[in-house]
Parts: sequence; C-alpha cells; structure tokens
Amino acid sequence: MPLRDRLGPKGAILYFYPRDNTPGCTLEANDFQTLSPAFAERGFTIIGISKDSVQSHVGFCAKQGLSFTLLSDGAGELCEAFGVWREKTQYGKTSMGLVRSTFIVDHQGVVRKVYNNVRTKGHAEAVLAEVIRMGEAA
Repeated sequence: MPLRDRLGPKGAILYFYPRDNTPGCTLEANDFQTLSPAFAERGFTIIGISKDSVQSHVGFCAKQGLSFTLLSDGAGELCEAFGVWREKTQYGKTSMGLVRSTFIVDHQGVVRKVYNNVRTKGHAEAVLAEVIRMGEAA
C-alpha cells in the first residue's frame, strides 16, 4: 500500500526511528501510542518507520501494545527520500545511520513541519501541540 493511502483525513505523523526494542525508540513509540486518540480526533494517523524487518515490527507492536502502523524500510528508500539516512558521529566514530526525525504531513502528502535530531522525552506532546496549533490556524 502506498504511503499516501495511509494518510488520515487531515494527514499523518511520520516518525523515523533507529531500532525496535531500544530504550529511546520504546519511549517514543509508547508516547505516540498514549496520544494516538488525540491525533486520531484531529484526523491524523501515526506511522513509525525504521529499517527493522516486518517480523521485528510485529513483535515490537505486540510487546508494547502499539495500535498504529510501523513500516519496514529495509531497503532504505523512504529514509533516503526523507533525508533521514545520514552520516552520524558517535563516540568519535563516523557511520551512516537513521537520524531520529518526525514529519507532519497533510492529507495531500505535503510536509508541513519537520523535526530533526529528535530527543524522545516530550516529543510526541510537542508534535500534538503543533497539530493543534495548525488546526486552529486553518
């Protein structure tokens, strides 16, 4: 199913994360899950995207009780298209990796807001606040 077909009536929150079952990714997923009714009320679907396998996503969703879609981008096509597969430096080592990022996309597929180098704590709340602000401005 094309990504465009997964958008809600008002759009979607696309969040790219490095890996299932890691502390930061679990926190982020649980925060989006907690707020998913508020996003749905405003017509937005939540879609998490990583390079993990479908099997890994199924286990992660079951373990965490996630009800929103997680997409597997094993080939990295979406990561490349959204510019989240980048050079990263950690502990003095440089490598390519997925940079945690979130995109608010409207119902036509137009990116309305980008969050790069996301810190997980409080992030889902900040995205919801922006969705609310955008709705009030419309």
